Amino acid sequence: MKHLPVTLAVGLSLLASACADPVVRQQDLDVWVGMPVAALDTQTLFRTLSMIRTITDSGIEIRNYASGRGFASCAGSASAIAVGSYVSADAFANCTSGWVGCNNIFQIKDGKVLEYAPTGRCYTNESVWPKNRDMQPKAAGGV
Repeated sequence: MKHLPVTLAVGLSLLASACADPVVRQQDLDVWVGMPVAALDTQTLFRTLSMIRTITDSGIEIRNYASGRGFASCAGSASAIAVGSYVSADAFANCTSGWVGCNNIFQIKDGKVLEYAPTGRCYTNESVWPKNRDMQPKAAGGV
């Protein structure tokens, strides 16, 4: 019984962290600015995702590497009661569907990444960084 408050506090903390929004770190976005598009083409994680490419009138290429899943949910009654030629309202269901995930959006011009802007339910870490050693960001003042 003495441990109940501690157990509840830990449980609530874990629940809150599980429901918290994912984190997008600025350093994970900044690492892509100025990178050659070849770094994006060979990046391990993004190569596994479906990509949609569009070109704006000004010549900016926009790539969206989408990562997520579709979902559907229905609520209602599975039974119907026929009264004369009508069916009761309980026979109807309310259904919704949608998609939840992250749109990893890159803007590219002249073969270089201008911006990486993840949109949606996203999180970033080093797994989204360029993988090719020759394309790793150089330290300030480095060669």
